[in-house]
Amino acid sequence: MHVVSAIDPETGALIARNPFREEFGDGVAFLDVDRRPRTVTADRGEFLGRHGSVANPSALGQVELSGRVGPGLDPCGAVQTKFELGPGESQELVFLLGWAESPAKVREHLDHVRYLGAAAALDEAKARWDRLLGAVTVRTPEPAFDLLLNRWLLYQATSCRLWGRTAFSQSGGAFGFRDQLQDALALLHAAPEMAREQILRHASRQFVAGDVQHWWHPPEGRGVRTRCSDDFLWLPFAASRYVETTGDLAALDAEVPFLEAPALAPGQEDDYRLPGVVADSASLYEHCARAIDRSEPTGAHGLPLIGSGDWNDGMNRVGVEGKGESVWLAWFQIVVLRRFAPIAEGRGDAARASRWLARADALAEAVEAHGWDGEWYRRGYFDDGSPLGSAANVECRIDSLAQSWSVLAGAPAGRSARATAAVEALLAREADRIILLLAPPFDRSVPDPGYIQGYVPGTRENGAQYTHAAAWFVQALALQGRRDEALRRFQDLNPINHTLDREGVSRYKGEPYVLAGDVFSQPPHAGRAGWTWYTGAAGWLYQVGLETLLGVRRRGDRLVVDPRVPASWERFQVDYRFGETVYEIHVLNPEGREPGPARVAVDGEAQALPEIPLVDDGRRRRVEIVLSAGEERADEA
Repeated sequence: MHVVSAIDPETGALIARNPFREEFGDGVAFLDVDRRPRTVTADRGEFLGRHGSVANPSALGQVELSGRVGPGLDPCGAVQTKFELGPGESQELVFLLGWAESPAKVREHLDHVRYLGAAAALDEAKARWDRLLGAVTVRTPEPAFDLLLNRWLLYQATSCRLWGRTAFSQSGGAFGFRDQLQDALALLHAAPEMAREQILRHASRQFVAGDVQHWWHPPEGRGVRTRCSDDFLWLPFAASRYVETTGDLAALDAEVPFLEAPALAPGQEDDYRLPGVVADSASLYEHCARAIDRSEPTGAHGLPLIGSGDWNDGMNRVGVEGKGESVWLAWFQIVVLRRFAPIAEGRGDAARASRWLARADALAEAVEAHGWDGEWYRRGYFDDGSPLGSAANVECRIDSLAQSWSVLAGAPAGRSARATAAVEALLAREADRIILLLAPPFDRSVPDPGYIQGYVPGTRENGAQYTHAAAWFVQALALQGRRDEALRRFQDLNPINHTLDREGVSRYKGEPYVLAGDVFSQPPHAGRAGWTWYTGAAGWLYQVGLETLLGVRRRGDRLVVDPRVPASWERFQVDYRFGETVYEIHVLNPEGREPGPARVAVDGEAQALPEIPLVDDGRRRRVEIVLSAGEERADEA
């Protein structure tokens, strides 16, 4: 055994290290209790006993533990203390379990808790969570909507996806390049500084050539370089969203280094290693620009090459020969190009801006010429030129991704309306309250689409509800002005509504307060939650609920409220904290019609523009927004 345990001479805590680990080798785990005397052991054999078990360890029958620590043991951590409890009495014991970078840091952590007291330290942690999760609070006519949007979705995205990066069904701890970039966008209102930090962290995992690590493990950064075709584009997508929301143009000038490693050889799908770091750095803007320029190659139909998978990693053999194309990736590139070109223009990089806008127009023409299947958009093309996601396919005749993003990318309204109607007709399962990613599932398809076909049909990406994509479909419905349908589909995704009675709980089997990454679609498990907690759907559904349905979007020092809620909602409220100021926003729809232009008053003073000026002065301000009937407004992804 490589774990070496000891008693820290200054604090008396039981500590343990594994110096043979390449990562975390200097770190120290610690265990202690706030009572003395106390006894400990780091020997699992002593704690469990010869005939004992975890359910009935022999240590429970011992007067005290031996104090055995050191190398060469079957390691565990056990601490025992004794106290007398009289009738009606109560006592509080505090056990401390944690990890630190060094023994000195262990002492700092323990001193911090002992100085404050356990109750105060716990209150301090709760206050930090309250500040983050309470930055935006909504009150609408839909209690289940409020319960999920207030705290739970943001908590799931932060605690599981950004910090833990692990869950019961996904135990790893790695950063995914596209994954945590998207998750961080949910923090643009509550903690924009955390989003900024995440964006810069990801920029540092980009190679000089513009591609990135698909995932990596901190702290050293070992990870995998792949031919995945969308990862690197999430950097300019996230950076543009951050700058647009916060107005922090200076972030684009932040200097970030590049990685260096041997390029993938012909036929090599990926490479796992610890890459080097280039001595020279470049601005975040340059990192984003290289990512965009990296995405230029197209295939025979003028569509982007899918590589070893686009957003759907499981389609890793669609373009294994380097010729397969992705319709979804065309939509995504169009969004990124049109979002980032104005940033380039504003920085005086007119040549790039012009080139990017021309590329966006060319991609839009290619999609309409070669992506439209008659009633919906195809998903792409295999290496041999055969279509994917077409009515001609026996399996995966339709994929929701290409339909939702046609709306987000501004496709012709007539076609995108037919595309979303096809999703509702062919992928929405009313009885199970699910929205499938694709149908029918892969099983025996030729050409082989990739490891997605290895999943049991109706699970995960292979024909289940992949909730991440379903959230985009809700957004697409709202942007089309289909407000009632958008809210109804949001509530279909809401786990609360899957667990309202005994029958629902028995079928769904997932926690009612966290989003599931997938929900099975095939009998006998139709409607059953798959992976919970670890899903990018949490951050996206939060954005869809707050920014698209309720229409709350920050634009630097202004807040715009442009709701897309049902006409039946007569009112709703949003409490929005900006620094130390809380804006109590009351949105009224007295005419009960589809909302149009709004009248905005802040503390009784009418605003010339339908915007709320944001001022951090520590006051509580009352905002009244009265909606009136009008034309639908255009929006963007």
